[in-house]
Amino acid sequence: MILGNPPYNAFAGTSPEEEGGLVEPYKAGLTTSVEDGGWGIKKFNLDDLYVRFFRIAERRIVKSGKGVVSYISNFSYLGDPSFVVMRQRFLEEFDSLWFDCMNGDSRETGKLTPDGKPDPSVFSTEQSRVGIRVGTAICLLVRKESREKTPTVRFQHYWGVTKRQDVLASLRLKNLDRKYDRASPTKANRYSFRPSNVAESYLDWPRITELCCSRSDGLFEKRAGALIDIDRPILEQRMKDYFDGSIGWDRLRALGRGYTRDAARFDAKRTRIKVLAQERYSPGRIRRYAVRPFDVRWCYYCPIRPLWNEPRPALWTNAWPGNAFIVSRLKTGKTPRGSPLFYGTALVDGQIISVNPSAIPVAVRAEPHGHKADPGMDDMFADQQGEPIITANLSEAGRQYLADVGTHDPDKDAETAGLIWMHALAIGYSPAYLTENADGIRQDWPRIPMPTKKDALLASAELGRRVAALLDTEKPVEGATCGTIRPELTGIGVISKVGGGELDPVQGHLDLTAGWGHAGKGGACMPGTGKYVERKTKDERQERLFGPDTLDVYLNDAAYWANVPRAVWDYYIGGYQVVKKWLSYREKKVLGRGLKLEEAEYVTEMVRRIAAIILLQPALDANYQTVKSETWLWPS
Repeated sequence: MILGNPPYNAFAGTSPEEEGGLVEPYKAGLTTSVEDGGWGIKKFNLDDLYVRFFRIAERRIVKSGKGVVSYISNFSYLGDPSFVVMRQRFLEEFDSLWFDCMNGDSRETGKLTPDGKPDPSVFSTEQSRVGIRVGTAICLLVRKESREKTPTVRFQHYWGVTKRQDVLASLRLKNLDRKYDRASPTKANRYSFRPSNVAESYLDWPRITELCCSRSDGLFEKRAGALIDIDRPILEQRMKDYFDGSIGWDRLRALGRGYTRDAARFDAKRTRIKVLAQERYSPGRIRRYAVRPFDVRWCYYCPIRPLWNEPRPALWTNAWPGNAFIVSRLKTGKTPRGSPLFYGTALVDGQIISVNPSAIPVAVRAEPHGHKADPGMDDMFADQQGEPIITANLSEAGRQYLADVGTHDPDKDAETAGLIWMHALAIGYSPAYLTENADGIRQDWPRIPMPTKKDALLASAELGRRVAALLDTEKPVEGATCGTIRPELTGIGVISKVGGGELDPVQGHLDLTAGWGHAGKGGACMPGTGKYVERKTKDERQERLFGPDTLDVYLNDAAYWANVPRAVWDYYIGGYQVVKKWLSYREKKVLGRGLKLEEAEYVTEMVRRIAAIILLQPALDANYQTVKSETWLWPS
């Protein structure tokens, strides 16, 4: 019997010599592509000390032929994709497995129960009420001398402030196993030890990554914002200075910009010498850059590593005007908040949604043989021998699906090329889909049911186009942001002055000083509580459409956005509370200036776009139910 409370160090460095190769069995096949029989997991951390302790215990019990392991440890291994091989080995080497998930994690749940009550760590005390930051779990793993054909996995959650007492009370039950749920670890759910709350056929639907043939991670800058800015003129001047060879290094460094500061894998001076030897400043390199949902700024793209920490050339190649990206993520690592999908036409940041997002271009570009076009340079077509080859970004199975339901050739018809992706948006923004499949969406790439009939696909894609139009802040939407605004949207999110009258930016009326954000270490922006006043709406139609509660959201003591429905304020996409997140980056102390009038009005536009998405939800739910009732059998 092996009992333990392994150390909680997140990373302990390289294994010492006597532990050489200790956890390698838990990494076997992780990075190998799915097509080649692996798991296709690019990022993982299996060097936590507690993982080493598990491996030592497993090895000891297997050698003994029978025994028991019981640890309390970090709970990530229960369902995180990185630990799939570790879980698979446990299922092979043990006969009965019990898992008591003690929750209490600061990142996954914010130390809150599902109903929003406090959920401290099981290690909390009167002196340390929070306890430790990571969530924990207690395992009991049993290997019998006479092995079982199929292992049994039992799981249960503990929540709240009494979990320690609840565990002790449970030990007095006559039939201990009755309090556990049975988990069903399979290859399809990455052998998760957590019971899954998913639709009956959810695991038969294709992962969103199975619909495409190409995807890319988002850009990572890590230069303290030197290559990104909310204000284009400021970014232009900053990059002109960088590319101006007449400005010496000492003079440039004195300006204090992030691209002159050494960092991991980044020698700032040497990088500039390398860049100037190969490139010149190009206005075409300045592009729109999606940092978060509805938060689009400007960036200067340069492919020469390591000016950008991760320049993602495949992403850049497919970011030509007219193309678009569907953004999704492998897992949330926490309770899902909002849709796991986003859509836009701008370049994509590596943290646009949480966590590990990938950008899936609707179409992909291949250059003629021997030619390398650069869509950012002024002379991008000057010496081009032939046009680039543009094809739909669809997997073979995706193409077969479109052929079976009777659509046009997706490589010759742009609308057909986007059908699957617009349909995916319609499904991914259905509240019924998100609720019904919460566990599956949390643990892996979201899976999308594909309708068997062409008419159902076309109807779903049309709904998805409406969602896409509202998500793409680069284009106006008739009735929501331009033209005659729909009556149900006209009175919400209106910029107003306390006591009435005109707002005067000169007097600071547009300065965001209500405490929505503050600067953290390394240029990070930390969210604040801000100021809003909640009240009941007096508009019966608004109450019917959005609920009775509405907010007046303050910029400062003189100005506010009036009548922001609570449903809009609480709206999340990809783990981020959309409006509040945008405000946190525009606090005057963070931004360095007050808001411009068009930026204050953009908040009104953002509120109306989100409200319009909420108004689509009944149709999106009905569409999901229709699609789910009769789905195309995706090849395994």
